[in-house]
Amino acid sequence: MHGNALVPEFAVSDWRTSRRFYCELIGFSVLYERAEEGFCYLVLGEAQLMIDQLGVGRTFDIDGAPLDRPFGRGLNVQIRVPDVEGILQRLANAGVSLHLPLEEKWYRRDHREVGNRQFVVLDPDGYMLRLFEDLGERPCSG
Repeated sequence: MHGNALVPEFAVSDWRTSRRFYCELIGFSVLYERAEEGFCYLVLGEAQLMIDQLGVGRTFDIDGAPLDRPFGRGLNVQIRVPDVEGILQRLANAGVSLHLPLEEKWYRRDHREVGNRQFVVLDPDGYMLRLFEDLGERPCSG
């Protein structure tokens, strides 16, 4: 299996903690991993994501640029999931608070609107994840 044309790789402080978060709480599965490099390739439906532990194996960074939490500032990653309710329940049971609560949001695309049932949660390093269910399309409401 080749990766999608665009697959983000998140530099993480502890790859096992991140893998547990993404798999047990969000619902990703491990496609493959290289434990000796602190690397893991994750999939959820058509979504693909790589995590790579800082300081183990090869680290992609910029010399002199500070790496402070939360990581990924200025970026949110939208991920389509089959069921936001199950994820919300697992996050609540694990004591993980949401960054933005569940909402139904419609976005204009040309002369139609596309709907998302979505919420935002931060992963253990502060990467912003916008998880959504697809609500389909409707005519513009204005």
